[in-house]
Amino acid sequence: MGLNAFEWTVELRFIIALMLGFLVGLERESIKVDRKLVFGGVRTHPIISMFGFGCAWLFKLGATFMLPSGLLAVAALTGIAYIAKIRTDRFGTTSEVSALLTFITGALAMLVDIWIAMAMGIVNTILLSEKAMLESYVERLSKVEFLATVKFLLVTLIILPVLPDQEYTQFNINPVKVWQIVIIVSTLGFVGYLLEKNFGAKVGLWLSGIFGGIVSSTAMTISVGRMAQRNPSRCGTALQSALLASSMMYIRVLVLVWFINSTFIPDLWYRLVILSAAGIVLSLKMFQKEKESKESEISELQNPFEIRPAIGFAILFVVLSVVTGFIRSTLGNSGLLGLSAIIGVTDIDPFILSLIQGPGSPSNVFISAIMLAILSNTITKAIYFGSLSPANRKETAIKFSILALVHIPFIVL
Repeated sequence: MGLNAFEWTVELRFIIALMLGFLVGLERESIKVDRKLVFGGVRTHPIISMFGFGCAWLFKLGATFMLPSGLLAVAALTGIAYIAKIRTDRFGTTSEVSALLTFITGALAMLVDIWIAMAMGIVNTILLSEKAMLESYVERLSKVEFLATVKFLLVTLIILPVLPDQEYTQFNINPVKVWQIVIIVSTLGFVGYLLEKNFGAKVGLWLSGIFGGIVSSTAMTISVGRMAQRNPSRCGTALQSALLASSMMYIRVLVLVWFINSTFIPDLWYRLVILSAAGIVLSLKMFQKEKESKESEISELQNPFEIRPAIGFAILFVVLSVVTGFIRSTLGNSGLLGLSAIIGVTDIDPFILSLIQGPGSPSNVFISAIMLAILSNTITKAIYFGSLSPANRKETAIKFSILALVHIPFIVL
């Protein structure tokens, strides 16, 4: 039974409002030991929440002026408290704003679906209590990366609503769908990028390989290959990282296919999961404990939320959609498979997504083309790494050859 299905009587709503007020009040009370002139505590916040609840009740009974009047009254009290605080050279409005939010939470507990009030009260408490963690995260955040992310989100919010939602040319190019795919791919890559930046260097190259594979397994392979080239003593763990990055590529492709066209999942999921497991098994024997480093050594990974790579992905996606459609209409399935075999030298995501876009059911040739493109990309990464790390070129050839051979049954099935 969901929250909305439960009968929330006035009595129960009052209890929720009181509990949410206590929750915020307990958090504020806990910092009074270290700080003076903190507005509100374990008694004040429950009272403010009850005051909001009472004003909302009167509002529903017809005294509509009570709700805005009550909010103004609490705002006046918090304003007086803030003036007293700044006279002692203490600044910051967190406690005062949280008191206003507690009033609103109490009012919402009476007026709307109870989950809204509960969510606001709990999130309010979390934001108040986790100040140190949030501030430490901001200190570690690169300003360049932050601005790149903000710019991408801004461009996304501006571009997506104004793009025409209709298909153009015989290749059915829909600008809205193209940009939606860019957003999905960039978001998934950005998650991996943040994970690698924040945790990869702390644990070792193996974890960097996993996180970096979410962003781009090819870029990750080149990066660790250059690392092995500079420091041959680490070529074993670098190869392990490259194999793990390739293993994550299959999961990344599976997630993207699920987002874009889930009808392909029944034919692809077991192939990609088995290939991912094979890559992980091949990397296990090379596990070595890495020394902790203060900075990430993976320099080639680029923030996927930057505008330039996002636009580049969109252009590449459109070009490959046109090329794929043209080759299939002129050369047939053999031409499509031929294109799949050579496309691995580039980013395979645009090609695979160009194949699966649209509501059509998956065909055997499309599945074979996807698997062939992945095989081509795997071989290309082996060549990249082997050329950069001659110290373990033989082991690279053996490991990646085994991984490549595992692809073959899934291409011909």
